[in-house]
Amino acid sequence: MPTNDDKVFKALADQSRRELLDRLFEKNGQSLNELCERHDMSRQAVTKHLDLLEDANLVVTVKRGREKLHYLNPVPIQQIYSRWIGKFEQQRIQALDNLKHALEDNKNDEH
Repeated sequence: MPTNDDKVFKALADQSRRELLDRLFEKNGQSLNELCERHDMSRQAVTKHLDLLEDANLVVTVKRGREKLHYLNPVPIQQIYSRWIGKFEQQRIQALDNLKHALEDNKNDEH
């Protein structure tokens, strides 16, 4: 059974789904009709992409009357960043900080 991280990575692997997320980032709370407007895909294809994004919890929906509005949920992306990207970035920042202190200590020793 795929983990949520697997679902998020799979969802983000497709350019069309990333474009849908970008469109929701620009204007959150769009209907299916709005999301289909600037795509060369059929309504059915957009719906399938949105279903995958919902399954990965990257998009949540709210019904408003007969309309279903789609909202970006950035939490899974933040969790991916924290787990897979942030920890590597932290090591690099720590290495730069250590280098700075070593250079400052070396400069102070020379005086």
